[in-house]
Amino acid sequence: MATAAVSANKAELIAIADSVAREKLIDRGIVIEAMEDAIQRAARARYGAENDIRAKLDPQSGDLRLWRVVEVVEQVDDYFKQVSLEDAQKLQPGAQIGDFIVDPLPPIEFGRIAAQAAKQVIFQKVRDAERERQHEEFKDRVGEIITGVVKRVEFGHVVVDLGRAEGVIRRDQQIPREVLRVGDRVRSLILSVRRENRGPQIFLSRAHPDFMKKLFAQEVPEIYDGIIEIKAAARDPGSRAKIGVISHDSSIDPVGACVGMKGSRVQAVVQEMQGEKIDIIPWSPDLATFVVNALQPATVSRVVIDEEEARIEVVVPDDQLSLAIGRRGQNVRLASQLTGSAIDIMTEADASEKRQREFIERSEMFQNELDVDETLAQLLVAEGFGALEEVAYVGLDELASIEGFDEELGSELQSRAQEALDRREEAAREERRALGVSDELAEMPYLSEAMLVTLGKAGIKTLDDLADLATDELVQKKRPEQRRQRESNRSEDKGGILADYGLADEQGNEIIMAARAHWFEDETSGEDAIAEASQ
Repeated sequence: MATAAVSANKAELIAIADSVAREKLIDRGIVIEAMEDAIQRAARARYGAENDIRAKLDPQSGDLRLWRVVEVVEQVDDYFKQVSLEDAQKLQPGAQIGDFIVDPLPPIEFGRIAAQAAKQVIFQKVRDAERERQHEEFKDRVGEIITGVVKRVEFGHVVVDLGRAEGVIRRDQQIPREVLRVGDRVRSLILSVRRENRGPQIFLSRAHPDFMKKLFAQEVPEIYDGIIEIKAAARDPGSRAKIGVISHDSSIDPVGACVGMKGSRVQAVVQEMQGEKIDIIPWSPDLATFVVNALQPATVSRVVIDEEEARIEVVVPDDQLSLAIGRRGQNVRLASQLTGSAIDIMTEADASEKRQREFIERSEMFQNELDVDETLAQLLVAEGFGALEEVAYVGLDELASIEGFDEELGSELQSRAQEALDRREEAAREERRALGVSDELAEMPYLSEAMLVTLGKAGIKTLDDLADLATDELVQKKRPEQRRQRESNRSEDKGGILADYGLADEQGNEIIMAARAHWFEDETSGEDAIAEASQ
């Protein structure tokens, strides 16, 4: 293209620029600018790279002007970029010292090497402009569904022709067992658009839950209009999926609208997702109700929610256990993803055995720590007390209101519970000191001796050790899958060191900032010392 451009007449230059701009869908001015840059480089090669040479191509007529820019000086040191006042006034009457003037140059004949170099410059400029155009076009379309044609398959990754660009469906974003061949039309979700050295990379997905959401929005007008909302979605690509839907219009059934007449709407989505079975579930703001719905078709007897641990215990009849868990744990896994909580499934027998075990363990703990008989310990557990702190810090009237208790007994139990907590604290303090944890750490807010022992076991023994931590390293809650790892005695636990103590992020921030306070004190004292020395 450039070889023709540099040897063409004026009309052909403009025609070539127009043709390239239309073909590559880029601005005509960018092509003209690329031609000017190529001609400038060729001229510098002809007249010398030391010259500051400019080229201007008229976008209408195709006229080409070449000139070099020189500075007017009293004494010329650089003959390529400077000119004397006397010579400058010959070029431009009235020129003054310090002015920059133009020295017109005659048109040049391009040789084969210069023409090839010009061609490369134009190609590169046009390619860069095309990449920028692609990035600008697709960067704001993330989350949309787009249709393309399979161009090629490389190492399991599918390259899709999107018309003005190419996208990639990586192997992990494809529907398992789906075979895509060259020439197939395929719909996919624009997952992300990244600017990279080799041009914008458009990553597509057919396995992401949002792909299913967008398909439903295309098939169900009520979702597109916002009358029905998909609040949650979870997928096991190619096998099964669950979506939680809610209607903002009480007269419209969200599940029925998504299913459609004789299942026409949901079947259209199922066919696009290669037969993936879809459970459409009514979403509820009440977590327990939503969990019961999410575990369909299994029947649930009881739901117990642990909000602090973001954990849910679900009790099902014995004959419903395999149905609730699903093949290879699929049903409970999808329900867990849908609700964002770890779900434990147990039968009535398992739940009863667990309650009995917890009852016995807590009763024995109260017997040993409070030095009371078995009947009194069991009575405390039956009334809902499960820890020494609950006995020590609950209102005295609440203890006294238990049948068979009075204020004197309640006061005595609280006193014994406080003494037991003090013994625990003292034992933890001794263990902490044996681990070599500094007493300075004990002065930090919110940190108990038990927490300090945990820190010491993790190698955090000084203020500097604690100050070097980030908040999430200290108190970040364990995600559901990490809790399951912890309970199965696996070591890959990525939660914060004190994740089991229920500290909030704000408390973690306060602890770390308190630990860092001495850094600023050291800086201040150092500045004071320098000031004294200078005086």
